[in-house]
Amino acid sequence: MTRISATSFSNHNTKLQGFSLAILGAVLMSIDPIFIRFAGVSGFDTAFLFGLFTAISMPIVLQLNDKRGLVQAIKLSGWPLLLTASLMVGSAAGLVFSIKNTSIANTFVILSATPALAAVFSWLLLREITSRATWLSIIAVMIGISVVVSGSVGSGNWFGDLLALLSVTCLAIMFTLLRKYRDVSRLATVGLGGMLLAIVMLFFATPTEYNLNTWLIMAAMGLFTAPICRVLAMVATRHITAAEVSMTMMLETVLAPIWALLFFNEIPALESLIGGGIILITVFFYTLSSMQTHNNSRQAK
Repeated sequence: MTRISATSFSNHNTKLQGFSLAILGAVLMSIDPIFIRFAGVSGFDTAFLFGLFTAISMPIVLQLNDKRGLVQAIKLSGWPLLLTASLMVGSAAGLVFSIKNTSIANTFVILSATPALAAVFSWLLLREITSRATWLSIIAVMIGISVVVSGSVGSGNWFGDLLALLSVTCLAIMFTLLRKYRDVSRLATVGLGGMLLAIVMLFFATPTEYNLNTWLIMAAMGLFTAPICRVLAMVATRHITAAEVSMTMMLETVLAPIWALLFFNEIPALESLIGGGIILITVFFYTLSSMQTHNNSRQAK
């Protein structure tokens, strides 16, 4: 009896630690748009700085967290590393330019559709069996995105919404490929993606014109909050399931519009609230269903 109680207590503490790490990661990730807006430079310049500091921080994080070490992790990742890093460029650039061209709420609501789009690409590219529940979730998410975008057509923010769609599409394809090529280092993907992003954006950026404030703001994001939140999410998967981490990380979609309201007095449009509600509820129940399926399969074994 005592042994069972001790085991239950240990499992409870492990789960609590996992959820705490995921929540902290979501909070840090939700403040990225604040840094991007306060940087006070163009989208090209912001993307360049984001890529530059990510390329600096991620190799350090990889060296500290990957037992294989930096060089070995890159070697074992092989050519798929370049492919996933290229998709990371599209995702990161789409995120930065979307925040510059539409509301923060719209950007994060559309990004929350990542699990549903990943399921689509898993079916297309990996030929994974897609359940009826998944297809219903995908349809509901698409309806939610349509509602969000419809609210931007008249306001002129539709271009930013399309960039968010580009970002989430690249992200979903990247996650799908990482499922197929499991040896590819996630941290190396982000780091190489940052370096490629900086190289591409350097042709359009003007680094000599940045003031100290811009350098410090983007350094705080690229060197600290951005890598730390991603590492926290990865470490959380050691204590709770990937589905539980994904569900917890949905908190960023709720928090980001709150920060936008507090810092920029940016009030989400009614369509954003309705579409966001549809997407969040759908992804929540889809993730919950995935967790139950995972637990049932474990019990069956």
